[in-house]
Amino acid sequence: MEAATENYVAMVAAWVPLILDILKALAVLVIGWIVAAWLAARVQRRMDRMKNVDPTLGKFLSSIVKWFLLLMVIMAVLGVFGIQTTSLVAALGAASLAIGLALQGTLSDLAAGFMLILFRPFVVGQYVEAGGMSGTVKEINLFFTEMATPDNVQIIVPNGKIWGSVITNFSAHKIRRLDLVFGIDYADDIDTAVGIIDTLARADDRIHSDPEPWVRVTNLGDSSVDLTARLWCSADDYWDLKFKLTKEVKEAFDKAGITIPFPHTVAIYKPEGQADAAE
Repeated sequence: MEAATENYVAMVAAWVPLILDILKALAVLVIGWIVAAWLAARVQRRMDRMKNVDPTLGKFLSSIVKWFLLLMVIMAVLGVFGIQTTSLVAALGAASLAIGLALQGTLSDLAAGFMLILFRPFVVGQYVEAGGMSGTVKEINLFFTEMATPDNVQIIVPNGKIWGSVITNFSAHKIRRLDLVFGIDYADDIDTAVGIIDTLARADDRIHSDPEPWVRVTNLGDSSVDLTARLWCSADDYWDLKFKLTKEVKEAFDKAGITIPFPHTVAIYKPEGQADAAE
């Protein structure tokens, strides 16, 4: 009986250190997880308060803080059980190298996404042309950028393709120049046509007076005299003004008797007998 009791006590004594280690590991894991989530949320709130910082950057930094701290927590948990983390770090490094070689394209998109978020050549809500595609930016994450075309078609572009190409941001500046070209007949009065365009442009309050509207003859084409109007307006009014002025100038030209020429196709017909005689 005494021998059985001693064996039981010895078994319990052998299990006590392991149980204590498990409790320590659980405590470290729970506390570490809470601290990581708290710090990540704090970073997110701090970044959200900065007006000049894109929301995507705040999410990215808070995610880095959270996962970095969780990695440290896991290393601490392994240390509680006496596992040497040095060899584990070396193994993770080798595995990371192998994974990196296998996922070169994905890592390239990841690096490009970081650069897009850091330097912000465009932000959500702007209309851009990038990576050979154009549309309104809906989301920028670490791997791809989501756009929507004017007819609301979704476009997903890998960040590596965007960062390695020319980016045209149509919404970067609040003021844009609207260029309109109108062709008139050589027989029409140029000053009258210029006056019509200039009057219509100045009558619209959305067109800025500084710089003032500019209307000049810019080209003598094969069948028309080309007049160019350069007008400055807010970026939000660009397309409405373009469509409105194009219609108004056409209607005003019609009332003033000014012709807008268009290409004509002339067909030369030769009777069969004349063609044979000419040969």
